[in-house]
Amino acid sequence: MKVIMAGSAGFCFGVDRAVRMAEELAASAERPRMLGCVIHNDHVMAALREQGMEQIDDPAQAEAGDSVLLRAHGAGRAVYEELERRGAAVVDATCPKVARVHQIVARAEEEGRRCVMVGDPGHPEVRGVAGWCRSLLVFRGPEEVERWLADTPEAAQLPLTAVAQTTLVRAVWESSLKFLKKQCTNLKIFDTICSATHIRQTEAAEIAAKVDVMVVVGDPKSANTKHLTDICRLYCPRVFQIENADALPRQALQGCFVAGLTAGASTPASIIKEVKKTMSEEKIPGEGMENFAEMFEQYTNTLNTGDKVTGVVTAITPTEVHVDLGCKQAGYIPVDQLTDDPSVKPEDVVKVGDEVELFVIRVNDIEGYATLSKKRLDAAKVWENIEEACNSKEVLEGTVTEENKGGIVVSVKGVRVFVPASQSGLPRDAAMSQLLKQKVSLRITEVNKARRRVVGSIKAVQQEARQAAAAAVWAEIEVGKHYTGTVKSMTSYGVFVDIGGVDGMVHISDLSWSRIKHPSEVVSVGDTLDVYVISFDPEKKKISLGVKDRSTNPWQVFMDTYKVGDVASVRIVKLMQFGAFAEVVPGVDGLIHISQIADRRIEKPGDVLSEGQIVDAKITAVDEEKKKISLSIRALLAPAPAAEDEEE
Repeated sequence: MKVIMAGSAGFCFGVDRAVRMAEELAASAERPRMLGCVIHNDHVMAALREQGMEQIDDPAQAEAGDSVLLRAHGAGRAVYEELERRGAAVVDATCPKVARVHQIVARAEEEGRRCVMVGDPGHPEVRGVAGWCRSLLVFRGPEEVERWLADTPEAAQLPLTAVAQTTLVRAVWESSLKFLKKQCTNLKIFDTICSATHIRQTEAAEIAAKVDVMVVVGDPKSANTKHLTDICRLYCPRVFQIENADALPRQALQGCFVAGLTAGASTPASIIKEVKKTMSEEKIPGEGMENFAEMFEQYTNTLNTGDKVTGVVTAITPTEVHVDLGCKQAGYIPVDQLTDDPSVKPEDVVKVGDEVELFVIRVNDIEGYATLSKKRLDAAKVWENIEEACNSKEVLEGTVTEENKGGIVVSVKGVRVFVPASQSGLPRDAAMSQLLKQKVSLRITEVNKARRRVVGSIKAVQQEARQAAAAAVWAEIEVGKHYTGTVKSMTSYGVFVDIGGVDGMVHISDLSWSRIKHPSEVVSVGDTLDVYVISFDPEKKKISLGVKDRSTNPWQVFMDTYKVGDVASVRIVKLMQFGAFAEVVPGVDGLIHISQIADRRIEKPGDVLSEGQIVDAKITAVDEEKKKISLSIRALLAPAPAAEDEEE
C-alpha cells in the first residue's frame, strides 16, 4: 500500500527538548524526579522510569536535594515556590511557547486586565497557565464564548487579554475571536498557537483530503493528537487514531489504495516508523487478490433505509461513532442510537476495530453518508428474547424509566415494559414515583409484538420470592430461634413482624419489660427488631414472637441493686383504690399502700400522686418467693403525731 506520511509527524521542538532534558537529568542527577508526566506518551514515560527517573504528582512530595524536572506543559507559580521552599533543584523543561503564555498572563494581571483563554480547562498546559494569574476564564470554543458574553453584559467594557492553548485548532481560535472582537472594546489579543502545531494540522488536512484512509498515531491522552484526528475527519471518512502498530485494525485498511499517516507532537519516531512499516505491507486491491471485482461491487453498492449491514468502527467521538461499511457511503451512529442507557459512554459499548451489526435509519446519497442505529437492531433481537422469557416465565431485570397513568414503565434490554400499579409490588396508596430509576426484577405476562406492547409484573416475582422464603422459615423454625424482622403493622395488643416471608406477632407484654399502654411507645412500623420464637403452629400458620432480652432478668437486676431499707427513685405506673404501683427498675414494680403515700389520711392515691410521676420511696419489704416489693413514701417524711398514728 502507498503511504503518504506527514513531514511534521512526531516530536515537536518543545517535546524533543523536554525528553532530552529528562534523559540528561536521569544520567547525571543523584535523585532525579519528574513532576507529573513529562509528555503525554506512556511509552516515553516508561523508558524514562527505566533510566531511573521517579515520578511525583505533587510538589509536596519533593525533598531537599532532589532534582525535579517540570514537564513540557509547564506549571503554576506556586509549584516553583513550593519546590524552592523544600530545597529541591528545579530543572525547567517547560516548552518555550508555553512559557511565553505564562509571561503574557502574568503581565496582563499586573496591568489590571482580565485574562481569557481558549482551550481545554482540564489540560495540564491550561492548568499551568492558570497558576500565573489570580483569575483565568477558560472557554472550550466559540459557543462558550458567545454564552459568556450574553450572560455578562459588563464584559464589553472589561479590559481583557486573550490567549490560546498552544495546541488549539486554529479554526476554533479564530471563531472565538470573532465574538470577542465584536463585543469587547478593550481587548488585547495574543496568538499563542504554536506555529509547529498549525503546520502539523494544515499538513494533516491536506493529506486526509487525498487518501482512502487516514491514520493518526498518538497517546489517547494527548490533546494535539485528538485535534489532528478531528481535523482529518473533516476531509476523510475513514480515520483511525491509534497508539502504536499493534492497535492498527488491519481489516480497516482493506480495499484502500492510498493511506495517510501523521502523528501527534508526543509520538516517538520509533513508533511512527513501525506503524508506517505495518501499513506499507498491506496489499492494495489487484495485487494478488482475485476478488477485486467482488470488492469493487461491494464498494459501489448502494444502501437503502431499513437494511441490516455490518461495519467496522473506525472512530469514536462524544457525539457519534464512525463506521466503515465497505461501500461508498460513510456510516455514522449518533450516540442516542448506540444504546438505550444514557449513562453509558460510547467507548464502553464499542471499540475502534469492532465489527458490529447495524440498522440503516437514513441514507443521504447527496452528501454520501448513512445514519445507522445499533440499538434498533439490538432491540429486534431483544424482542425475541422477551417472547421467549414470557413463554418460559423467566425473571428479567430492568430499570424503571417513567411513571404514567395506571402504572410504571420499565426498560428491559431496550424494550418498554408496562407494569400496572396493581403489579408494582407497592401498597395500594403508595406513590409510583419512588420506583423511578430503580432496578427491578419482573416477569413478562403479556407480549403483543404487532402493537409493540409488553406487560410485566414485579409483584409476581416478589410473591414467589416471599413464598420461597416462607417455606424456608417454616422448614427451619424452632422455639428460641432468633430472627431479624421488620415491623409491618401494629394493633393495640401487639405488632406483626416480617421475619423473611412470614409474619409473626409480638404481644404487647413481650415487647418490653416495662409497663406500656400501646406498642407505639416502644416501636414504629418499619423498625427492625431482633426477635425470638416463643411458640408456633404450622397448621394455623401462626408464630408468637418476643423481643425481651431473656438473658437479663429484671428481678435479678433489682436484687443486685437494692435491699430492704434502700431509697429508690420510682415512677408511678398505675393508681388503684388501695394504693399505687411504681416501677423500681424496668420490669419490676412495687406497691405503695395508700397508708404509705402521705403522712396524713387521704381518700385515694390520686389525691397525691399521678401516673408517670417520679418520687422517692423507701423499700420496706421484699418477698423473694412471690417477687413482691413494698414501698413507702411516708417513711421518708417527718414523723406524724402519736395520736394520728394510733388512730391509723
